[in-house]
Amino acid sequence: MKKFHLHLVSDATGETVSAAARACLVQFDKVEAITHLWCLVRTEGQVERVISGIEANPGLVLATVLDGGVRGLLEEACRQMHVPYVQVLDPVMAALSGYLDSEFGTEPGRQHVLDAEYFKRIDAMHFTLAHDDGQMLQDLDKAEIILVGISRTSKTPTCMYLANRGLKAANIPLVPGIEPPPELFAARRPLIVGLTKEPKSLSDIRKSRLQLLNDDPESDYADLDRVREEVAMARRLFARHGWPVIDVSRRSIEEASAAILQLYARRNGQNPGQIV
Repeated sequence: MKKFHLHLVSDATGETVSAAARACLVQFDKVEAITHLWCLVRTEGQVERVISGIEANPGLVLATVLDGGVRGLLEEACRQMHVPYVQVLDPVMAALSGYLDSEFGTEPGRQHVLDAEYFKRIDAMHFTLAHDDGQMLQDLDKAEIILVGISRTSKTPTCMYLANRGLKAANIPLVPGIEPPPELFAARRPLIVGLTKEPKSLSDIRKSRLQLLNDDPESDYADLDRVREEVAMARRLFARHGWPVIDVSRRSIEEASAAILQLYARRNGQNPGQIV
C-alpha cells in the first residue's frame, strides 16, 4: 500500500475539492491518501498556516481558492517546496469563461448562499426525516418520490440523498404479514419506486446488522429462504401496481439515486440532465 500526503485547500467548506479528490482516488488501487483538509482559507495568515502544514507533511496540493492574493501565496510556496499544486476548478472556469465570453467572479462560497434552492433542500430534508420508515402517512401524497422495499434495501439513505437534491422523499417498509398502508396506494402525485436486492447479499447484510445489535444472526429475519420469499413478495407487489424497480445489489446510494432521478425526470417530461 503506497501512502502519500494529500492537502485539500478551500476558501469555503471544502466539499468541492474533497469530492473531486474522492472521485479520482477511487481509481487507484493500493494507494492510501493521508488527507489534510484546510477550509475557509481566505487571508494571508490562514494561508501561512496551510503552508506550514504542507512543509511538515509534503505532498500533492489540490485547491479551490479564488482570491488571487491568497492563491498566489500558496502557489509560490508550493513551487519553492517543489510540491505539485493543482487549482481544481481552473480548467472548467476557463472553459466556461471562453464559451460564454464572460468574466467570472471571485467570491468564495457562492454555491452555498442562502437562496431559494438552499431553502428548498432544507424543506425537503425536514419532510424526508418526518416521513422516514412509514411515518406521517396522512400527507404522504405531498411527497415527490416514495421508495418502497423490504428491510435493508437502502430506502432511508437513498431518500436522504434525494432530499439533499431538493426532492421530498418518503419511504414505506414492506413487512411480511402486514399489508402496506392504504395511503401508499391512494397516492397519485409522487413517483413510487420499488427497491430490491439480491437475496444472498440481503441475508448477509441482515446477519451483520443482527450481530451489531447483539441479536441472533440465525433468526428468521436473516434466513436466506425467508429473505427470498420477501424479495419475491415485494417484486409481485411492484409488478401488480406497475411501479418501476431499482435493484440496489451492486449500486451505491449515489448510483441508485441517479437512476431514480432519471425516472423522475422522464415522468415529469424533463430531460434527465435538468435534474441537478
